Amino acid sequence: MASCCLEGFQWDGTPIGQETTFADHNVYVTGSNTDAAVLIVHDILGWKFPNTRLLADSYARDANVTVYIPDFFGGESIAPDIIYDLVKRAAYDIPGFISRNSKEIREPQITSVAKALKAQYKSVGAIGFCWGGWAVFRLGNKANDNLVDAIVAAHPTHLTEEEIQNVGVPTQILAPETDSQYPPELKAFTNKVLPELGIDYDYQHFAGLDHGFATKGDRSSPVAVKGLERAQTAAAHWFKLHLHHGR
Repeated sequence: MASCCLEGFQWDGTPIGQETTFADHNVYVTGSNTDAAVLIVHDILGWKFPNTRLLADSYARDANVTVYIPDFFGGESIAPDIIYDLVKRAAYDIPGFISRNSKEIREPQITSVAKALKAQYKSVGAIGFCWGGWAVFRLGNKANDNLVDAIVAAHPTHLTEEEIQNVGVPTQILAPETDSQYPPELKAFTNKVLPELGIDYDYQHFAGLDHGFATKGDRSSPVAVKGLERAQTAAAHWFKLHLHHGR
């Protein structure tokens, strides 16, 4: 994880969901489907970042699911204006953040929320952005006995070859052309291994775009708008395809 994870743009719009609690976590919830749910594992900007909530609203609408964004940082949050402030970004203690929010610390919490969703809904999907990308691969691990039914990872960070090799559910990846956190060699490994695992697999390449495009893209740029809208549509279609099972 690097300073690029804090760069980007905040979008216009007002989220329409509500804040509540679920499985001992504060959550943002949107949508009303009682059969299918999607868990969003947020990026470094946390569960309150407006762009992520707007995306949740769009998935709820376009995929006909109920979407949950839990707080997986234990109440810690970063002010959204950091994405516009070079001085704040440079001063932010990313190594400290990583140590406070390591896989070892946060995976049990993420898993517990997924289990609670699976107990309530007939089908559950998960999408992870940046920091959350590794987490959805672990939720989709073939040893987890269908903890989730499908996953999407957008510009993931901290993703390992082992996590890629062990996925066992339909997997979609939203990958920008330039991404120091998901570099070419790991993209090549992904595209070599996943087609051999016997799962539905969809790799979406976004030419001319950088890390963070799916959650913090510049809506004044036609190229960025095309990319973030395509990413939103692709993820919604993936969940619609794999979570409804003909219903």
